[in-house]
Amino acid sequence: MLAEKAGVNTINISKDQLPLINKYKKIFGSSLQTVCQVHPTADDLYSAANYVMDNGGTMVQIQGNCCDWRVREGRIDVLQKCIDHIRSKGFPAGLGAHSIQAMIECDKAGLEPDFYMKTIHHDRYWSAHPKENRKPFSVDGDRSPNHNEFHDNMFCLFPDETIAFMKTKKIPWMGFKVLAAGALTPQDGFKYAFESGADFLCVGMFDYQVVEDVNIAIDILAGMKTRERPWCG
Repeated sequence: MLAEKAGVNTINISKDQLPLINKYKKIFGSSLQTVCQVHPTADDLYSAANYVMDNGGTMVQIQGNCCDWRVREGRIDVLQKCIDHIRSKGFPAGLGAHSIQAMIECDKAGLEPDFYMKTIHHDRYWSAHPKENRKPFSVDGDRSPNHNEFHDNMFCLFPDETIAFMKTKKIPWMGFKVLAAGALTPQDGFKYAFESGADFLCVGMFDYQVVEDVNIAIDILAGMKTRERPWCG
């Protein structure tokens, strides 16, 4: 309710949270939109998406690690079939990813979603490990005790490559993990994400952070001067 009063009209959830959001909307007469994450597999292509579409979800988004895993397995066809199915039912179909390499491979295969959900944050913070030690698809991989290797510390391992890819796309981009899970301030992370080309920000917040974060985003957008990617949305 606080988020809606502050101007937030969309929330990103798992399909299992949909009943609670529907209850909230019914009680308070809310028009809150939902971006619902699903995780299709070769053995179960459609059941999660069908659940979302049959139970009041607004948009259906293939979860980030799902895209990473399916690409790594050589099963982009699973992603394409699920997106085609969602669209056939008249719903917007989104594609999420942590690894830009996964999105690039999907793009090469001809897969174009209705919107992207892609991590975006810079690496100018203490716990980021050196670029020369970053490995594609490692965001959900093993965590090293070595500070110079991946240790659950970065969620956009290749921000420059992400920015370059998104510049070629006229598809709405929802940026997430824009604060690198708390490593960056909203003033820093929001500004970087918007300037990098993100059209929307997906931000995890406690209740006491909502109003301040919304105001920070408004101020950044009002003063933005260095954005190259055209707005899509």
